[in-house]
Amino acid sequence: MLFVGLVLAALAAAFHVFIFVLESLRWTAPQTRRIFGVRSEADALTMRQLAFNQGFYNLFLAVAVIIGIVLVAVGQHTAGVTLVLTGVGMMLAAALVLVLSDRRMLRAAAMQGTLPLLAVVATAISVG
Repeated sequence: MLFVGLVLAALAAAFHVFIFVLESLRWTAPQTRRIFGVRSEADALTMRQLAFNQGFYNLFLAVAVIIGIVLVAVGQHTAGVTLVLTGVGMMLAAALVLVLSDRRMLRAAAMQGTLPLLAVVATAISVG
């Protein structure tokens, strides 16, 4: 079950790297604006610094998960599982904050939080 949890965590990390790319590197692109519901390039430029910073939060969560997976792979089980659970747990918490702050964000929160939720469950079962 740990292997399943780590695969799900890796997929969650990859998704958060994708979000980093959108928010920090491609924020003003028309396709990215459509994904996030930003109405105009002027609005995107106004929000650019905030999105840039938020993208890095997503990247840092992904990096924590990836380091955790690597640590498990090299035999540092406790430290690795701790990092994986911390990273995916924070991803899940962020998804919950998103939907609780605005019910219209349910779809985005589900996209952001489903893989982390599954990773938390599978990893917790494996160590429980």
